[in-house]
Amino acid sequence: MYAYIEGKLAEHNPACVTIDCGGVGYEIHVSLNTYGKIKDKTTAKLFVYQAVREDALLLYGFADKAEKELFLHLISVSGVGASTAMLVLSTLSPDATVNAILSGDVKKIQSVKGIGLKTAQRILVDLRDKLSKLEFAPTAPGQDTLVPQLSRERQEAVSALVTLGFAKASVEKTVDGLLAAEPDSSTEDIIKKALRML
Repeated sequence: MYAYIEGKLAEHNPACVTIDCGGVGYEIHVSLNTYGKIKDKTTAKLFVYQAVREDALLLYGFADKAEKELFLHLISVSGVGASTAMLVLSTLSPDATVNAILSGDVKKIQSVKGIGLKTAQRILVDLRDKLSKLEFAPTAPGQDTLVPQLSRERQEAVSALVTLGFAKASVEKTVDGLLAAEPDSSTEDIIKKALRML
């Protein structure tokens, strides 16, 4: 139904943003990759996918068409839903995801929380030929150039991980442990590491 939504970034955290478009706030779920590209902006244009479920109407947004296309390919695989596809795109960059699929790196795909061996193999088999046509702009690691604010980074990471479905108590323990070891970590780094540990 929607191709994209463009407007003022009213609220944002690493898992979800609200875009004010003509006085209507659209809550849109985003990957860490997309969040890294829009977090310092006042306005954003996100290419969206609308998921209709019995109990919810959800929007998933992407900073570019290529990431949206990759998401659509991922959810076309049996056993991979929208939440799992967003976890893939938050744990691995789009480039890393495509490279892992094209090179047959099942362990890399399996490193995503919630993806077992059979699902990882299914992703590789189903998508290898389709993804050879996709192109992604390389993403620079550590895009956060601001001075880290510990409490804000912790709150954003905990909020994002709880939104993704993890238990708050275990999320807080994991995030606190990561911050104790590396206090200067960005929100994206904390979440990526926590996704491998939870």
